[in-house]
Amino acid sequence: MKQLESDPWDGIAAKYPIGKKISGTVTNITDYGAFVELEPGIEGLIHISEMSWTKKNVHPGKILSTSQEVDVVVLEVDPSKRRISLGLKQTLENPWQAFAYSHPAGTEVEGEVKNKTEFGLFIGLEGDVDGMVHLSDLDWNRPGEQVIEEFNKGDVVKAVVLDVDVEKERISLGIKQLGKDAVGDAAASGDLRKNAVVSAEIIAVNDGGIEVKLVAHEDLVSFIRRADLARDRDDQRPERFSVGQVVDARVVNFSKKDRKVMLSIKALEIAEEKEAVAQFGSSDSGASLGDILGAALKNRGNNE
Repeated sequence: MKQLESDPWDGIAAKYPIGKKISGTVTNITDYGAFVELEPGIEGLIHISEMSWTKKNVHPGKILSTSQEVDVVVLEVDPSKRRISLGLKQTLENPWQAFAYSHPAGTEVEGEVKNKTEFGLFIGLEGDVDGMVHLSDLDWNRPGEQVIEEFNKGDVVKAVVLDVDVEKERISLGIKQLGKDAVGDAAASGDLRKNAVVSAEIIAVNDGGIEVKLVAHEDLVSFIRRADLARDRDDQRPERFSVGQVVDARVVNFSKKDRKVMLSIKALEIAEEKEAVAQFGSSDSGASLGDILGAALKNRGNNE
């Protein structure tokens, strides 16, 4: 009586536990992966998604060839369906893991612009991985949609690593972080708290008001509207100001989120007037407003 041959799939799960690294021979290549013979009668499949960490849309035939000896890792074993899932990329170091180890957040990197999209720039980095600079991380002050037009595919740019998500295979980069954050520095200093008095140099004059840059924070620009140029309406004329002139104004609003500071010369004059009345006279004393303000100015001159 002829003895029945044993089924090679019996006990296969114990023989090829998940995570085991083994060698095999490529027997067939398809559009969706490559079959590898592990032993006579036992084959496993390397799905196209498990072939390379970085080559996502490449035909398996560009990576492997038939009869090639390869090292693979067992990913899954299903004896009932006679299937073994194998991984080729798992025999190599995860490039995102390697990048995260060698380039922690804050590291400056350099790479070529690989692509421009509506979301930002994709930059080629070492290890054959890409990082993305989101529109919001291109410039501190200007809209990303405007700034991205200054970049072209093939440009070599510098950036700062903001975050590396190994699991999602994402590297977040920032270009604006290479430069000074005028708003952030001003917020940290406390100079622009509401009602603070600041000095600003006029850089432009137009019918609607004056554009100024803060003396203490030169990279921070603000616009003082016509109505905020003076307490008296007759003095609310932009043309009485000139480029290069330095004026004092009061901070009426500062938003770090919106990256805007609102200034008012009018608010400063009103505040100074109230302070002068409180210190040097009142309506009950019989002193005129001119007398009161004159006394305040004289006192300021003496103190200076």
